[in-house]
Amino acid sequence: MDWGLQNRLARIIKPATGRTVMLAVDHGYFLGPTSKLENPRATIAPLLSYADALMPTRGVLRTSVDPGTQTPIVLRVSGGTSIIGPSLADEEITTTFEEAIRLNVSAVALSIFVGTDYEHQTLMNLADLVNEGETYGIPVLAVTAVGKELGKRDARFLSLSCRIAAELGAHFVKTYYCEDFEKVVEGCPVPVVIAGGPKLDTMRDVFQLTHDALSRGAVGVDMGRNIWQSDYPVAAIRGVRAIVHEKYTVKKALDLFNELKAKKK
Repeated sequence: MDWGLQNRLARIIKPATGRTVMLAVDHGYFLGPTSKLENPRATIAPLLSYADALMPTRGVLRTSVDPGTQTPIVLRVSGGTSIIGPSLADEEITTTFEEAIRLNVSAVALSIFVGTDYEHQTLMNLADLVNEGETYGIPVLAVTAVGKELGKRDARFLSLSCRIAAELGAHFVKTYYCEDFEKVVEGCPVPVVIAGGPKLDTMRDVFQLTHDALSRGAVGVDMGRNIWQSDYPVAAIRGVRAIVHEKYTVKKALDLFNELKAKKK
């Protein structure tokens, strides 16, 4: 791996702990103005300093993120579908590498849809992006998307998706947590971060998900709705961060969350 590519990846996955807290705010590219992300700037600003990396689209990056930030950017570069369209899997590359370089990003991200009619298309998107990423020294994050079919989140399917992503050259992979998650990690020779997915019922559930994924081999999280849809988003991300980087237990993280929530009130 080239020095520049390693350096950019080290901005995201912190060498001191080997872990990362990524903040996903790219939901609007297919969901539109998602609840509590209607005004991206207002959502992002109080959370940015607690994130090891931010994952937006170029539109949100340009309009809603302070260019003075030191937080690394993992740029979403795939899209072309919407939640009301026939298939979320019919994605193409939306942003050139030249654009990504102009935006000074630390990595680029796209979704792959294994097992769909668009499997070949999205896997070739990944291969093409990795080829360019190696040329410019920019790492590629592959997101093992499942579209609307959340029932596919089992170890066998996610192991297949993550391994294919790694085989095609993805430098790290984002996937879902599942039963037997350690098998997914064991079969993937590049770092794995977990998606938060739809909003969970309680913060205890969020912290438990984070703790369990890390204990089974994930290097971190790329969470969105389970942080910024919380009534106390700063407390939420600080609790997640404490588990990821300071090895807090679920109980200790929940105590921190409740303490910060009380101060906010």
